[in-house]
Amino acid sequence: MQKRGRKQVYRLVGASLGVLVVSSVFVKALFDRQPEATQFMKSGAELQSAAVQIQDINVLKALPTAKRTEKLTAIAHAKKPIESSRARYLLATDLLQQGQAKKALEQLKGLDADYPVLAPYVLVKQAQALEKTGDGAKSQETWQDLLKRHPSDPAAAEALVALSKTNPQYGDQAIAQFPAHPRTIEIAQQRLQKDPNQRDALQAIARHGLYLEKYTAYLDHLVEKYRNQLTPADWEAIAFGYWEKQQYGKAGTAYAKAPLTARNAYRTARGLQLGETGGATDAYIRTVNTFPTAPEAGLALIRLSKIVQPEFAIAYLDQAIARFPDRAGEALLQKSKLLDELNSKESAAQTRQYLLSRHGKSDAAAELRWQLASEQAKAGDTQTAWKWAAPIVTQNPDSELAPEAAFWVGKWATQLGKSKEAQETFEFVLKKYPQSYYAWRSADLLGWNVGDFSSVRDLKPAVARPSARPPLPVGSDALRELHQLGQDQDTWKLWQVEFQNAATPTVSEQFTDGVIRLGIGDHLDGIFMVSHLSQRETAEELQQYRALKQQMSYWYALYPFPYLEPIEAWSQERQLNPLLVTALIRQESRFMSNITSSAGAKGLMQVMPDTGAWIAEKIKLKEYQLAKPDDNIKLGTWYLDYTHDEYDNNSMLAVASYNAGPGAVGDWVAKKGIGDPDQFVESIPYDETRGYVKLVFENYWNYLRLYNPEISQKLAQISPKNGMN
Repeated sequence: MQKRGRKQVYRLVGASLGVLVVSSVFVKALFDRQPEATQFMKSGAELQSAAVQIQDINVLKALPTAKRTEKLTAIAHAKKPIESSRARYLLATDLLQQGQAKKALEQLKGLDADYPVLAPYVLVKQAQALEKTGDGAKSQETWQDLLKRHPSDPAAAEALVALSKTNPQYGDQAIAQFPAHPRTIEIAQQRLQKDPNQRDALQAIARHGLYLEKYTAYLDHLVEKYRNQLTPADWEAIAFGYWEKQQYGKAGTAYAKAPLTARNAYRTARGLQLGETGGATDAYIRTVNTFPTAPEAGLALIRLSKIVQPEFAIAYLDQAIARFPDRAGEALLQKSKLLDELNSKESAAQTRQYLLSRHGKSDAAAELRWQLASEQAKAGDTQTAWKWAAPIVTQNPDSELAPEAAFWVGKWATQLGKSKEAQETFEFVLKKYPQSYYAWRSADLLGWNVGDFSSVRDLKPAVARPSARPPLPVGSDALRELHQLGQDQDTWKLWQVEFQNAATPTVSEQFTDGVIRLGIGDHLDGIFMVSHLSQRETAEELQQYRALKQQMSYWYALYPFPYLEPIEAWSQERQLNPLLVTALIRQESRFMSNITSSAGAKGLMQVMPDTGAWIAEKIKLKEYQLAKPDDNIKLGTWYLDYTHDEYDNNSMLAVASYNAGPGAVGDWVAKKGIGDPDQFVESIPYDETRGYVKLVFENYWNYLRLYNPEISQKLAQISPKNGMN
C-alpha cells in the first residue's frame, strides 16, 4: 500500500485459527497409496462411506451451532460405528468449548472403547470435562488412567502436564519423554520464567520451540549462558533455529561449531555471507576442499565466483564446470558475464555457444535464450525473438521462464499475422503451464471470461470451495484422523512429536507440515513450506514433487481461501472482484492478520497506519483495529477501489499503485502511455512492483481456476490433469 517501503519483511506476531478444506476428489486415491493406514480405513466400501460422512462433518463445521448440533446428533445415532464415533467426538468437543462439560461427558462415555484410533484423546477430553465440572479427583484418576493405558502415546503429554501442577516430577517426565510436544514446551517456558538459566528447558525450546514468538531470544540466552558447555549436536539445533528465523550471521557461526558435514560446512559459509559477518570466502573454500565431491561443493564454487575478483572467479567456475555437470550451465553463464566484464568479448561469445550446445537443457540455457529473445524483441525483430524463445519450451520445459517464453511466442505470432499459430500457442500455455500468470493472459487472449486488465474488476465469479480433506500423505493413524475431523490444534500438537526430520524433511513430510500449519492459521509458513517444494534438487525428489503437483490437494494448500465471508462482503460493497481482493491479500500478507511489515504496514491488506487513519476519516469510521480482519479488509478494499478510480478501473495500474503508490505509476503512464498492457507490465521500472503485479494476477488466476466451476471445468477440457473435474 502507498507510503509503505517497497521491500517487505514480515514479522509474525500471532496466528489466528483457520480451517483448510480441500477436495474430496482424491480421498480414495490418496488412501490407496498409503499401505500403513489402518485396516478399517482401507476397506473400499467402508472408505467410501466414511469419506461421505467426513465430507458431511466438515460442511457442518461452518453451520450455526444449533444446526450443527442437530446434524451431528443425527449422525451420532446412526448405526454406522465409525461415523457415529466421529460425530460423538465432535459433539463432545463442541460442548466443551461451549462450557457444557456434563453434556460432553455423556457423549464421551464409553467412546474410548468404540473409537480406538482416538482413544487417548477421548480420555483427554474426559479428564478436561471432569475438571470443568469440579470433580478434580475423578479428573486426576482419568489422567492417571491415560498414563497407564497409553504411556507412550503423545497424548500422554497432556496428562503429564496436567499432573505436574501438583507434582513437578511429572513435568520432568514430560520433558524427558515428550520434549517436542507443545504442552511440554509450555512447561519449559514456565520454568524459565522462574529461573531463566535452566539449561534443559532452554535446550528443549531450542530444539522444539521454533514456533514461539520469542524463540530467538531463548537461543541467544542459551548461547550466551552455556556457550562453552554446548555439544556439536546442540550447536546444530541452534544453527537450524537461527537459519529458519533468517538470522543468518548467527546461524553461520553456530553451524561452524556443529558436526562437520557438507551441509553444515556450506551453511556456515552461506550464513556468514548473508549475515555480512566476514569469513564467507574462507568458509566456502573449506567446504570445497573438505567435501570435494559433495553437491554443496559445486554450489560453494558458484557462490565463490560471485564474491571474489573476476580473474579468480573464473578459476572457481572452471572447477564447477569440470566437476559438477549439474552446475555447469549456471557456471558457464556466470563465466560469460565475467568475461564480458573483462572485455573478453570473443571468449564470452564462445562460452555462451558452448553453454547452448553442451548444456542446452539447463535452466541457465533458458535464461540465455530468453535474454537474447528479449533483446531482439526490444529491437523490433519479433521473428528472431521468436527463434530464440521457441526452444525454451522444447529444451527447457521446466524452466521458470518457459511459460513467459511460450506466451510471448503467441504474442509475436499475432503481431506477425499468424493467428492460428498464436491460438495454438496460447492453448499450449494453458495446457502445459495452467498455474502461471501467463496462462491467465493466454485465457484472456483466447476470449475466455476471465477478465483483462481493464475488465477484471467488474467480474463477480462464483466461488465453490471443496468441502472435504484428502488424508495426509504421512503420519500416524491418529494424526490422519484428527486432521480429517478438522481438529487442527490437536493435529498440530501431535505432528510436533511425530515430525522428527524437520531439518531435512522428505517431500511428503514437508507437504504434510505445510498443510498442518495452514490448518492452525499459520498461512505464512504453511504456504512457504508447500511452495518451497519446488526447490528440491535430486531427481527422485523432483519426481515426487511433480507427482504431488498433479494432485488438487497441492494447489488448494498453495492457494487457501480463509476469510471468504468478509472478503466477499467488502468486495461487494466496493464493487470489486472478490478473487482479485483475495489474490492481493495472499500477496500482501499470506492471510496473516497479525503481521507487521518492516515499514509498519499492518494486517491482511498491509495498511499503513497513517493511510488507514486517512481512509477512516474519509469513510467516517471512528473505531477500528488494523489487526482485525474485517476492519483491515474494509479499509484495504476502500483503498483498492480508490486506486481503481485513479486509473479508470484499470486493475493492472490499480494493483501497481497499491504497491508503489499512485504517484510513481502516474509518472510511468505519463512518460510512456499504456500501449500494449503486457509490454507495459514487463517495462515497469521497479523490479518489486513488476513482480508484484504478475504475482497478484497469477494468484487471481489460480483462485479462479481452482474455485470457479466455470473456469475450472473449461480448463479441464484442455488440461485434464490440472483442471478440476
